[in-house]
Amino acid sequence: MRPILRVAFAAAALAMADPVLAAEPGTPDAPAFTAAQLAAPPTDGWLTNGGSLSNQRYSPLTLLDRGNVAQLKANWRASLNGSGLSPRAGNQAQPIVFGNSIYVMTGEGDTFSVDIDSGKVNWEYKPNVDSKLARPCCGWPGRGVALGDSKVFVGLLDSRLVALDQHTGAVVWSIQAEDPKAGYSIAEAPLYYDGLVITGFAGSDLGTRGRLKAYDAKTGELRWTFYTVPGPGEFGHDTWPQNNDVWKHGGAAIWQTPAVDPELGLIYFSTANPGPVLNGALRKGDNLFSVSIVALEVKTGKYRWHFQEVHHDMWDYDAPNPVILFDAPYNGKVRKGLAEAGKTGWVYILDRTTGKPLLGMKETPVMQLAQQFTSPTQPFPVGDAVVPQFIDIPPEGFDLINEGRIFTPFSKHPSVWKPLAAVNWPPSSYDPATHQMYICAQDSLWGAVGGDPNYPVEPGEYYSGSVVARFAAPRRGVVAAVDLTTNRITWRQQWVDSCYSGSTVTAGGLLFIGRNDGRLTAMDKDTGHKLWEFQTDGGVNAPASVFERNGKEYVVVLAGGTALGGSKRSDGLWLFSLDGTVKSLPRGSADPAAAPRPAGPVPTAATGPAHVPDLAKGKDIYTTTCIVCHGPTGLGGTHGGAKLTRALTPDGIAAVLTRGRNDMPAFGSALSADQLQDVTSYVMQVAAQNPPP
Repeated sequence: MRPILRVAFAAAALAMADPVLAAEPGTPDAPAFTAAQLAAPPTDGWLTNGGSLSNQRYSPLTLLDRGNVAQLKANWRASLNGSGLSPRAGNQAQPIVFGNSIYVMTGEGDTFSVDIDSGKVNWEYKPNVDSKLARPCCGWPGRGVALGDSKVFVGLLDSRLVALDQHTGAVVWSIQAEDPKAGYSIAEAPLYYDGLVITGFAGSDLGTRGRLKAYDAKTGELRWTFYTVPGPGEFGHDTWPQNNDVWKHGGAAIWQTPAVDPELGLIYFSTANPGPVLNGALRKGDNLFSVSIVALEVKTGKYRWHFQEVHHDMWDYDAPNPVILFDAPYNGKVRKGLAEAGKTGWVYILDRTTGKPLLGMKETPVMQLAQQFTSPTQPFPVGDAVVPQFIDIPPEGFDLINEGRIFTPFSKHPSVWKPLAAVNWPPSSYDPATHQMYICAQDSLWGAVGGDPNYPVEPGEYYSGSVVARFAAPRRGVVAAVDLTTNRITWRQQWVDSCYSGSTVTAGGLLFIGRNDGRLTAMDKDTGHKLWEFQTDGGVNAPASVFERNGKEYVVVLAGGTALGGSKRSDGLWLFSLDGTVKSLPRGSADPAAAPRPAGPVPTAATGPAHVPDLAKGKDIYTTTCIVCHGPTGLGGTHGGAKLTRALTPDGIAAVLTRGRNDMPAFGSALSADQLQDVTSYVMQVAAQNPPP
């Protein structure tokens, strides 16, 4: 934090939480919550990651509304003891609220209990995740924790699942749920339900085989496992090649917290891409249960139904957005619905009892490429896509094939298409009164080239099978409201930056959504018109939680920034109410390139005695922050970074790292001068192996 902000905070009497490792004041034991308690819309707390078992992120509170939200100010900013400031950190957690405490985690896996009244840290749990073990594909996401039976449950990127004492943060039990060296990690917030702790595992891009597991909440004992890539003799195994073992690394990871319908006894979740992600030539077939919505019996993990959004995906069109459960009228009858917004840009609306579409789904012929074993058809939902699915003007140097439409295949000749990851992980929200779903999306294009026989496709650091390219083309964020009874857009607006934060909707007419530049905003949920904004000191890339306490309504959000959002990292947790006295910070307070840099060239071992670059530290920053875009060899990753070649210079690398360029995020506020030199030197080492284009 810059000194001027420290003065401003002190003058405003902000509660800067000091490390306090003591029992929580005034918070009762969290019970072994009943299904009814977890299924109810949140009022005096926020008990699950999605607000309730339905993942609606909906608050029935009305004390804050369109008429008074402009008066909202901060009560305090709690400092999470410097956690989540690294360039790799993805601080994406939705806070859990119970009693007098807020429970939140950062992208480092550090977990905190914070006192609601004072903003002081009651306790902190530091798992010290080893970057040599944890290998998540896309920065270090921390998406939250679960609460129940007097315990806080934490999933870590080294695949540990840990139960903490709710009042002290002491470890009650800890298990090594999977092997992180094999590419497994826990990126989602676990789910507490009926004495179980349930979590999925990420790693599709690293050659893992996806799975969902349920553990005994008291002991950590494994209760059941469901593999999202079926093995021999299991339903769906015939959708993978029978002449090789590619299914063992078939992906279908799980990135988000599942939803549960207690009445039906079913748990629902969506899955990621098959592996290798960008090469379909090795895995003929539909590749179940990748890019699918799956329903299981929650007590046993037994398969009930599935719906595949994309057959034989080769475009990284996985389904990382959390599923939402809802009840709404169709043809005059209230049906049990489920909705999931996909990377394709469509919302998939199903009957959650049967898995059948509620509004229709047409298997539509798409462009074919025999060598990639493309599926002859893809499911096209009846309704609107939230972003364009074709390219009207090609990027420089490319000819359009198939008008750059969705599902355009690629081989050794590059192809470009839309959309690129239209709806990613940022959670959507749903209003049960109006049946509107609120979606954070991106409108951008991308391209890929495949068919290189020398491209590595062995499971390991990077299991893609191809390279992708990102273009200096217009890229915009999109926020859309979609009526789930018709699957038609109600309103939509574009942003000049990406939309990289989940939303929360309230009965008071408000839609809370964060911005990369550090603002938390409130919109009119019926129109999208902005009613209020507050400038924090870090990117707001996490959904807010809303709760009532002593007759007053509060909003709490983590403003910590996130790696792929290109936003400034911070350790700030902010609480807001109509009684708040802390005014918004000045615009620019969360500028990710704002950190001062020494003038002149970046010092190296040869030119500057102040710091000898540490290549090992530079490699650690690269592999935890940069590899997802640039790849292990510097020739491209799944997110399409520029190629790193011998044409690069230390000064040029340092300038782009600090200030960003095109789609490259700015890391000026996240890297120290020494770290900048370390990673610059390592990038030069990588680039030296690659000839100029």
